[in-house]
Amino acid sequence: MDFLHTILGDDIQAGLLIILNLIVIESLLSVDNAAVLATMVMDLPKSQREKALKYGIIGAYVFRGICLFLAAWLVKIWWLKPLGGLYLLYLAFDYFRKKNSKKNEEEEEVDKSKSWIYKSTVGLVGNFWATVALVEVMDLAFSIDNVFAAVAFTDHIWLIYIGVFIGILAMRFVAQAFVKLMEKFTFLETVAFIVIGVLGIKLTSSIFTHFYPESPISHAIEGEKTDLFVSVFTVAIFITPVLTSLLFNYPKKHKSDVLIAEKAEDVLDKS
Repeated sequence: MDFLHTILGDDIQAGLLIILNLIVIESLLSVDNAAVLATMVMDLPKSQREKALKYGIIGAYVFRGICLFLAAWLVKIWWLKPLGGLYLLYLAFDYFRKKNSKKNEEEEEVDKSKSWIYKSTVGLVGNFWATVALVEVMDLAFSIDNVFAAVAFTDHIWLIYIGVFIGILAMRFVAQAFVKLMEKFTFLETVAFIVIGVLGIKLTSSIFTHFYPESPISHAIEGEKTDLFVSVFTVAIFITPVLTSLLFNYPKKHKSDVLIAEKAEDVLDKS
């Protein structure tokens, strides 16, 4: 029992709920990451495309592994939490901005030519290696997402380790099941970014709790009840629309995002 408390914290049920949340979030993020990687290599010849994807997948594992070892150090740097929160808020804002854009089809493609990294390297090493370099930078960004999402749920270092490790497993195994789920319930991607926005707010609030640790508001933000609420909210916001979609066909299922899911599935199959 002492071992479970060490791993899951004082409240074992709350710890298990956090792990469930991390499985959902990390799996959906992995699907989105895989879809982006697939889009980035689409302009390469087929023979080079698979090779670039292989490098990208290896990079995803390597960077997540590095983050796994650095997690204990990262959580001790207080300003990384609000910085990570702002980054997660940016991800959520950017997603909904693109979703509401009239140029939805264009937004789904990643324009490498606008990337400083790609423009700086393509003339030196060619299209293939410039693409690989850009893919690896994206892998690093995705791995940072992985850590920030875990830290947003808990400060308990063992649960953060589990969260980052789940991100590694998600890229290889769990995300494929979520591709199938997202083909059927395409609104889950939107739900995922709502949760990412909520986690971003929670992390950003650590600016207040750092400077005013004795404030009643800080105690409320850092309290177990708030953590439990965020965990329950995360589970409920995923399960509820799936149930209402099955029972009442609301939200309606759409097929417009199937192509994105297929791209992600191709990447995950190669891993």
